Amino acid sequence: MDVGIVGLGLIGGSLGLELRSQGYRVLGVSRRPETCERAIAKGIADRTSTTFDILSAAQLVFLCPPLDALRPTVEALIPHLDPEVILTDVGSVKAPIVEAIAPLWPRFVGGHPMAGTAEQGIEAAQSGLFRNAPYVLTPTETTPPDCLATVAEVVRSLGSEIFTCSPHQHDQSVAWISHLPVFVSAALIASCEAEADPAIKALAQQFASSGFRDTSRVGGGNPELGMMMAQYNQQAVLRSLLTYRDTLDTVIDQLQHQNWDALNRQLHNTARDRPPYVAQPVAPSPDSPP
Repeated sequence: MDVGIVGLGLIGGSLGLELRSQGYRVLGVSRRPETCERAIAKGIADRTSTTFDILSAAQLVFLCPPLDALRPTVEALIPHLDPEVILTDVGSVKAPIVEAIAPLWPRFVGGHPMAGTAEQGIEAAQSGLFRNAPYVLTPTETTPPDCLATVAEVVRSLGSEIFTCSPHQHDQSVAWISHLPVFVSAALIASCEAEADPAIKALAQQFASSGFRDTSRVGGGNPELGMMMAQYNQQAVLRSLLTYRDTLDTVIDQLQHQNWDALNRQLHNTARDRPPYVAQPVAPSPDSPP
């Protein structure tokens, strides 16, 4: 199968490496000629181009541009596609993307690989990025079953754990475990920067270790990605942030009133409740494709 990839950054480049290792022929598209050259040199693609003509031979195309570029990309891509080609994306928000693209191209399957690093660009591409990681597919009532089956087969070859749910279920779920942490982490960094005493701030920076690195990592990442999460998943992110604020208010009240028993219960509850969110490996959901 010839598989196209539009956008050869971290995700697109990693897809190319993995797909080629599984025997797929990869056709890559990037706006930058130098990125196309690097993709060939790094073994990410068999052929590359700065134009969409190269994708006329593809049976499946992964769309890997930023969220705000997805619809314009599809509009520009359509004249170059065979009518039977399947499109799928890798965006971290699904409902607005599915609603925008499915009317343009019925053979579209929303997708989101739950994998990544703090690095960006083609140089960050790596083999094995998707192995044992969740990969969410978000079909709707109008998604052709053969398209879903084909995308699932290719995704399975990446070593990912396939999950299926509606676009809206996806967006609220990732608001909790992916988007909310970005803004909580960003607020942590901003709060530390609000320290008025330069000596205290300097000491805090010197004392910071693995705990601070872990909790601040996503807040110190790509600002454009955070903005896309906020703009495209606004309501779900707001709902999660407001709930988080209420929880913080409760902790503040416990501290102010020295309600140590309540705070102790809260900390015991969070210690009890964390493991299901971080357990590995991930088990497929009951409604995952066979």
